[in-house]
Amino acid sequence: MVIVKLFAILKDKAGRSELSLAFGGGTVAGLLKQVAVEYPALAESLSCGGFMVSMNQEFVKMDAPVKDGDEVALMPPFSGGNGNTGHIRIQKEPFSFEREVERLKQSSSSIGAVVSFLGTTRDMSMEKQVAKLEFEHYPGMAEKKLSEIRERAIKEYGVIDVTIIHRIGTLPVGENIVLIIVASGHRDEAFKACRFCIDELKRITPIWKKETTPDGVVWVEEHP
Repeated sequence: MVIVKLFAILKDKAGRSELSLAFGGGTVAGLLKQVAVEYPALAESLSCGGFMVSMNQEFVKMDAPVKDGDEVALMPPFSGGNGNTGHIRIQKEPFSFEREVERLKQSSSSIGAVVSFLGTTRDMSMEKQVAKLEFEHYPGMAEKKLSEIRERAIKEYGVIDVTIIHRIGTLPVGENIVLIIVASGHRDEAFKACRFCIDELKRITPIWKKETTPDGVVWVEEHP
């Protein structure tokens, strides 16, 4: 039995978040063909491509072999991450910007620069009024990818420490969504690492955003 997890618009189309398939063996491409046959509501989306596939919480290509017991996730493009693992957190509750900055500053006496990015919900998107936003994530994998981003920022840019926090659930306009704080000895590497973190978060972290507008709801796939 292979478990197939669905997220965002794929979950909406299937009317469920998880499928259990008796798969006789083969590749990811073969598995997707079986999904399209057994769940016709997903056939068009799967045929168009534009989604990502992970197996056991690691990204894979279509020729990757699938075996009994594997967990395969089908994910539309990310719009971006419950968990509490040190400086990496995905949570429903609000966070304190000031408290997080002070906490990071305590990690080393060598810190000479702190650069932050704070993302908030806005009232307009694609020229439409937005009433609220909903954020969904892939538990486990989202935290894992945020940890990878943090570790790469520290290693590749030589910064001292990084905090990444992303909220999930339903958020009204004006709420804080994501916080990235980078601490380093000097400002240049801090700025570069902070930009790297938010760009990678939106590129590889399985977090999706749904906007409620006067025209209805829509899953956001662009990377603003």
